[in-house]
Amino acid sequence: MQYGICNLNIVPVRVEPDDTSELVSQLLFGEQIKVLEKRKKWSRIRIAFDHYEGWVDNKQYLEISEEDYCLLESSDEELAVDLVDFAVQPNSQQLTPLSIGAKLNFIDRFQLQFDGRKIIGVQPKEHLLETAYLYLNSPYLWGGKTPFGIDCSGFTQMVYRLNGYHLFRDASQQAKQGEALSFIEESEPGDLAFFDNAEGEIIHVGIIMRDNYIIHAHGKVRIDRIDHSGIFNVDTNQYSHNLRVIKKVI
Repeated sequence: MQYGICNLNIVPVRVEPDDTSELVSQLLFGEQIKVLEKRKKWSRIRIAFDHYEGWVDNKQYLEISEEDYCLLESSDEELAVDLVDFAVQPNSQQLTPLSIGAKLNFIDRFQLQFDGRKIIGVQPKEHLLETAYLYLNSPYLWGGKTPFGIDCSGFTQMVYRLNGYHLFRDASQQAKQGEALSFIEESEPGDLAFFDNAEGEIIHVGIIMRDNYIIHAHGKVRIDRIDHSGIFNVDTNQYSHNLRVIKKVI
């Protein structure tokens, strides 16, 4: 088994080993991976944090030892918390851009210096919404995980991750985590609401706010109303999503 680490800001993870293939997720700086299959130009990888699999360009990660991979696995994550920041190579003053959520644990291994704000370990649940507000108006991007483009489950995953909590990558996977609540009135800010399609498949997720509001990624990260039927879009005055279940994960 080979192991790697992302040494660039935002790296696409694709369905197939092709630059035109569908984006399914992204690697952020400092995330470690297992290399399941390596070809001349592409590698099929499994992301350590959520075990998501896909293909990445061989030029967009660095190989690391199994020892370093295990060390990263066992260490509390140190994550950049500003929307945009940078690390600098002291000798050349060359800058490496970093998006919120960049993992900084091994940054010294890249001969980089980071003087920005970072967060380590588990934060109080009430911090979840403060983090969620940072992504407001970020454009929707299937497979995205950053303020430059993010999907609904990438949004919830990153908000939870930046506060020290673990969510899986897809909404259908996240819906299997936590404890189901019977009524919206039982929920509290930071809980997750899941929504299904006509076939009963979970296709959307958002974060419950106070006073029957929800923040979610739909076209952009936005705030709408929520009731027992689902999400009521405040711009179109129509329901956009059908409520399936509310889960308390923490």
